[in-house]
Amino acid sequence: MSSEESFNSIGKIEAISRLYTETSYSHADCVSFTPANGSKVKSSSKMYLEGMDFDLTYFPLQHLGHKCVTGVTGELLSAMAHPRILDVKLGVSAKLDYSHIKDIWKGITTAAREYGYSDVALDLTPSRNGLSICLSAVGEITLITEKRKPSPKSKDLICISGSLGAAYLGMSVLEREKRSFNTTNDDSTQPDLTKYRMLIGSYLKPELNASVVDQMEDAEIYPSTGYFVTRGLSDAVKKLVRDSGLGAKIYADKIPFEGNSFSIGKELDIDPISAAMNGGDDYRLLFTIPILYLDKFRKDFQTFDIIGHLAQEEVGSVLVTPDGVELPLKAQGWANEE
Repeated sequence: MSSEESFNSIGKIEAISRLYTETSYSHADCVSFTPANGSKVKSSSKMYLEGMDFDLTYFPLQHLGHKCVTGVTGELLSAMAHPRILDVKLGVSAKLDYSHIKDIWKGITTAAREYGYSDVALDLTPSRNGLSICLSAVGEITLITEKRKPSPKSKDLICISGSLGAAYLGMSVLEREKRSFNTTNDDSTQPDLTKYRMLIGSYLKPELNASVVDQMEDAEIYPSTGYFVTRGLSDAVKKLVRDSGLGAKIYADKIPFEGNSFSIGKELDIDPISAAMNGGDDYRLLFTIPILYLDKFRKDFQTFDIIGHLAQEEVGSVLVTPDGVELPLKAQGWANEE
């Protein structure tokens, strides 16, 4: 089959059938599952638009498919839900041929297997405005996890599953190189991005621990709340404060960063702390853990960092500097009421 084979020459039905042949999933127009008796169903939906959420100039298509599944799955994992079914709809523009969609689909199904989805549905539709990727995912929260989930309390630990700010810095590097290319229009040389590898990887292919829910259930550690950090730490913490009715303190010197974030931040004239608080696209899990689990959590979940704690309501949401100054958190889309 030619790599330039178009959808006009294949047809939608045949194209979808072919896309399934190299996966472990069976073709279905819709998918469903039967939850266990007493378990709770959790759903998550996301839409990714070309030009807004991703740039095909530098985004590998397989990485894009994988990232989109990670994005919709993170909402399930943060709620302690086991992923079950995934529904994918691709809006395909005329500039994309079958081979391009095949690459995106490979990234989607690879991620779906990693995160444990039992079934994946796919539909294709024409798009006049570039590529669009819409995903809906459903997960299952076990009865015992739902029953044992504690209410959030002051002094609960605020924990994050990995470094922050790296994805925004990585995207900024890619945008800088894109501007440079557009200025010179010289594709005979490629930029050396070796020292930016970790940052760029954090943006193009973020990873989540697919087993985190199983591991917490096995350890009998049940978070009081969970959030998926995609629009910066400030946004997630403000949601936490809103939903819990409590305050929250984040300690700046406890926030984890990739090793060269500060040197690259200086090069790009971007403050890594600002990137962590408001940069976005980090794809991290934020849990609040009752303080009685402290020793066990530190031992069994060493990839998480404890970055703060819940507090009394009057504290609000604040960032505590190393010298003890408390700065009110601000985030896009939120009124600056403090």
